[in-house]
Formats: sequence, structure tokens, C-alpha cells
Amino acid sequence: MNLLALLSFAAIVLLCGALPARGQELPDGKGKEMVAASCNSCHPFYARLGAGYTAEGWRTVMRMMANHGVVVPADQVATITEYLTKNFPEKSKPAGAVIPGPAKVSIKVWQVPTPGSRPHDPLATRDGSLWYTGQMTNTLGRVDPKTGNTKEYPLKTPHSGPHGLDEDKAGNIWYTGNTGALIGKLDPKTGIVTEYKMPDPEVKDPHTLIFDQSGILWFTAQNANRVGRLDPKTGEIKLLTPPTPKSRPYGMAVNSKGTVFYVAFGTNKVGSVDPRTLEIREYPLPDAASRPRRIAITSDDIVWYSDFSRGYLGHLDPATGKVTEWPSPSGPKSEPYGISAINDIIWYSESGTTPNTVVRFDPKTEKFQSWAIPGGGNIVRNTSVTRDGNFVLANSLVNAVTLVTISK
Repeated sequence: MNLLALLSFAAIVLLCGALPARGQELPDGKGKEMVAASCNSCHPFYARLGAGYTAEGWRTVMRMMANHGVVVPADQVATITEYLTKNFPEKSKPAGAVIPGPAKVSIKVWQVPTPGSRPHDPLATRDGSLWYTGQMTNTLGRVDPKTGNTKEYPLKTPHSGPHGLDEDKAGNIWYTGNTGALIGKLDPKTGIVTEYKMPDPEVKDPHTLIFDQSGILWFTAQNANRVGRLDPKTGEIKLLTPPTPKSRPYGMAVNSKGTVFYVAFGTNKVGSVDPRTLEIREYPLPDAASRPRRIAITSDDIVWYSDFSRGYLGHLDPATGKVTEWPSPSGPKSEPYGISAINDIIWYSESGTTPNTVVRFDPKTEKFQSWAIPGGGNIVRNTSVTRDGNFVLANSLVNAVTLVTISK
């Protein structure tokens, strides 16, 4: 069986993003023929040159492939992993800047039980639990922070690629099936999963989801260039198309009036959806190179975004369209990603640094403070906030969930 024949696009990028482009010869060494034979039908790797991985990262990638259903002969795994580690090591990244400041935090990390789960999004629920999507194991996981005990819940459709997470008022956990073209609902009491399939076959990749104040579920579909609306009472799904083609709707947030905001990762724009008219409005950001990836909203309905491509924290006033930006502490290649607002203070992670960092920004003083994430962090794609105002991270490549407890 071809090594990559069964991989989703996400898994292909993980394995192949660091391999040479078409026309370049693989380096000599034991394992070269195995890698060449296994990846010869992988189209994305010819077009993508990634940053490579550490030895631990390559082992995680191999586990993720196995979790995703790819059959690799047992006697080849070690050789392939050693070859990839030696020839495609992780390229240097900027050092994570640690900046002193007034806030005090403690950081606790839990390893999730299944290696190669690739925890994608975290969720702090009302009962105090910390949930995560096990993207490559097709599970949702629940960590009890009091005991450290973890329970994993298997999902319905195989290899559905659970991605985004949110909780409804009844305590059900909703998720996006990013490679399954579905929205799912898990009842934690029974383990029963209900699925809502996309009504349009072109919409294959539901991404991030969020409930508004009326209980309507909104979601993005990045590569399909859609914003979706699901009514849990009827199961009806409506799909909206942003004005800008290939804008790649990504992270989402809802303001105090119920207006849905999203960032467009394929362009330099923030979008909003009127929940009554379903009209989409776009707000251009001043730098054409901006690629906002995640979003948070403070109590004054100001929109904050992490500019992944430029290494900036951004502030958009939707009433005026005015944008203000601050360079992230670790510089232009720091790749700010997951972001949340906690008591009107902005918290986010720099995902392109070694190690990844937790960053605090106080809008009143315009001052940054930052901490290194124990174990490296690698990579914080999204964040959540507990009911008592602490910061939750999922760390994909180190297979962990992290709680940042903020001293009050």
C-alpha cells in the first residue's frame, strides 16, 4: 500500500511539507528508497517546502499517520523516521522572547494518552473540564484538571478530522469534522454522537465553530470559502459565501450584539456576518501581507487578531474601521496564532518560536509580558478560557493540553 494513499491533506502536509520539490534528489542514505517509493504519488509535497521537524516531531508525525489508518510496514518505520530526522531537521526558529511584567502565572501541562493524537483545539467547559480534539485519532478528549484523568470519546465517521470545539447550554460538545465534511455533537453522558453533514458537496472542510447568544451555531469552512449557520433545533444548515474569493475564513468570535466576526486567513481582511440579514461585510487591514488567523473580542466589541504572517497583534474598531497594530515580542517570524481575551486583557501564543510562548498584552498600557511554554508548546493552534478566567492551550506536536492559571 502506498504510504500516503490514505492520508488526508493535513496529514500529507505534515509528512511531506519538509521534503524536496520535484526535480530535487533525495539525499543518499539508508531509507532513501523507502521514502522515495512511499511518497512518489504525494502531490502536495512537491509544492510545499516546510521547516522540517525535530526527532520528536518526526516520531509524532509517524504516529499520526498510523493513527490516521496508514499502514507502514513495522520493519520500515524506524528506518524512515531516522532518515527523515537526519536529512530534514527542523530549521532554526526565533527564540521565544520572555518579557517580565506584573502578572503572575503557573503553567500545568498534561500529556494526552494516545501518542500522535495531534490535539488541535481546546475547550474549557462549564463543569471545569478541559476538552480537546484528537484530530488524528478521531476522538474528543476530556481532561479533569483536578485529578489529571483523561477520557477519550470515539467519534462516528472514521477519520473525520475533529478540529474546532464548543459547548451548548445543555453540556453537549460540538465539533467540526474537518476532513469528514460534517458538524458533530457528542453527548458526554452517553457517548452518543450526532452528525450533521454539509449540504453542499463542495464544502468538505468545516473548520472553526462558535455558538451565538441565541444558540445558533456558526462555523467556517476555510478552503471552501464559506461561513455556515446551523440551527441545532432543526438541523438546518445555511452556507454563505464571502465577497472575496479564496479568502479562507478561519477563526471566529461573536460580539455582545450577536454579530459574528471571522478572520480571513487567505487575504488581509476581517469579516462580519449580520445574524438577521446574513449579510457579510469585510474590513480590509492596511498591510497587504497581513494574514490574520485567530480572533478575540473584548467587552467594548473591539476585534483583536493574531497576524500570523507578519508577527503582529492587531486591533480593529468595526465602528470606524480603524486598525492599530503592535509587533509581537519575538519578532516578524513569531507566528502569533491562538488568541483569547480574558477580562479585557489579550492573551495569545507565538507558535513559530523555540519554545512557543504565552503572551499577555494590556490594551490600557500597551505593554507586553511573556512566558516560555514548558516542553516547547509546539504548536498552539487555538486557545480557550475557563469560567474562572484562566488560559487553556492545546499543543499539537507535543501531544499535550496546557492550563495557564493567572494569579488574581
